[in-house]
Amino acid sequence: MASAAQTGARIFVLVLLIIVLIFSGLLWFDYLGLIQVKPLFAPVLHMVGVDVPEEPPEAQNLDTLMLEKERLSKQLEALDIRDEELDRRESDLDTREAEIEQKLEVLQEREDGLKEQENSFNQRLKLYENKRANLRQAAQYYVGMPPQQAVDRLLEMDDQDVIDILRTVEEIAQESGEASTVSYWLSLMPADRAAVLSRKMIVKP
Repeated sequence: MASAAQTGARIFVLVLLIIVLIFSGLLWFDYLGLIQVKPLFAPVLHMVGVDVPEEPPEAQNLDTLMLEKERLSKQLEALDIRDEELDRRESDLDTREAEIEQKLEVLQEREDGLKEQENSFNQRLKLYENKRANLRQAAQYYVGMPPQQAVDRLLEMDDQDVIDILRTVEEIAQESGEASTVSYWLSLMPADRAAVLSRKMIVKP
């Protein structure tokens, strides 16, 4: 019995010694700054008369502040990236807008050119129609005159004007189904002038 009691006492002393060594080691590591265990053992330390300094509020909130600072830093970084993306998109939009405006200017210039060509064509067409109407009126006037009188008046005109009237007379004769007086007029003209007029009418039908 005495031997068993002594063995139990030795085991208790050894266990207690191990606990003391562990506790001392933790306190030593805490002193070195490797770990922080004093707040955990504060009640035990107070019982043995060891004061544990309370962690200041600033130290308690340090981790929270660091986490908040890191979160804000990441948010700012994300905002910077978004700003860069928006700037890039704005630059792309400005470039595309400039290209579209340039294309619109080119289209406007082409449209203005087409309008100018159309106006010029309409003016030329109107002049042609007026000239054609005048030629038809003059041709009918000459057809209604005595042949020799008509030839005398034609001989006073330029070759191109005479040719225009002669062609208009032929056109009116074809439309009405009547015989043309052009050949008869040419026969009344001097041979050289009639030859020149005939040659020009053949060269430029």
